[in-house]
Amino acid sequence: MPASTAIFWPVMVQILLTLCVYILMAKRRFGAVRAGTAKAHDYKIPTIEPAPSATVARNLINQFELPVLFYVICIALFVTGGAGMVSIVFAWIFVVSRLLHAYVHVTSNRLMLRQRLFSIGVLATIALWVLLAVHIASQ
Repeated sequence: MPASTAIFWPVMVQILLTLCVYILMAKRRFGAVRAGTAKAHDYKIPTIEPAPSATVARNLINQFELPVLFYVICIALFVTGGAGMVSIVFAWIFVVSRLLHAYVHVTSNRLMLRQRLFSIGVLATIALWVLLAVHIASQ
């Protein structure tokens, strides 16, 4: 498999993570309604939501913040021919940090650990953008 297309494997894992968080949120919300801790209409405008589903809902929002920059950089690296082994390693670091971040967020929700994992993802994203800048500048 060429390195240039290998950049899309971490992208697909990140998308799978987002879809899994959607499923988990639905499961927790339906579970809250069945358990009587929430009513279906509570989710029309979810200002009050049981903690188990609220953390998943917040994590889902997270999947459309920093990962957007990740998707864009991966596509930009592919299009410009800059998707080499180093960028693929940083892409995997990003995705692993997001997987761990999501796991912590929807389980123990330990803020300091979550923050560290989030920071790793930010640094990996910055590194990818720097790699693109270097690649473009060297052409």
